Amino acid sequence: MFPGDDLFAPLRPQGLPISNLTSQFWANVYLNELDQFTKRTLKRRAYVRYADDFLLFHDDKSTLHVWLKELRDFAANHLRLLLHPTKCQVFPTSDGVPFLGFRHFTIHRRLKRPSVVRFRRRLRRLQQAYAAGLVSRERIGASIQSWCAHAAHGNTYRLRNQILRQTVFTPIRV
Repeated sequence: MFPGDDLFAPLRPQGLPISNLTSQFWANVYLNELDQFTKRTLKRRAYVRYADDFLLFHDDKSTLHVWLKELRDFAANHLRLLLHPTKCQVFPTSDGVPFLGFRHFTIHRRLKRPSVVRFRRRLRRLQQAYAAGLVSRERIGASIQSWCAHAAHGNTYRLRNQILRQTVFTPIRV
């Protein structure tokens, strides 16, 4: 609940639909105020935002904690947004920076484990659907190409080869 909310506030729709093309646009429009606050009030140049994911960098941990509190207050009071309590963290960049499904290190990028687990599950479901004749080879190819294109943004050549070598699609024999 935010200041000024009535008893019906929890019934109002929240958020934007995921994967909707307009979601990215509206995230940029709506969060422009957050960008301006970060750049003008906090005076941060080391700031990155893509849709609703953002990063702030500084050498001093206590300064980052102060900024995080200020960002939480600004988001709640001006934008009626709550920052996720566990996803907004302060940690050293030497541990790698989680951003957009990857963990970014100084010279390489690793795909986060949940993404790999989800893809392996999707492959198993596609194998079963193909064996039952419910999905076409073209649909399977499109799904695999989509994930591989995403994963290729990281250092994942061996991972992609390993997963694809282990996967065999066999149609049901009549």
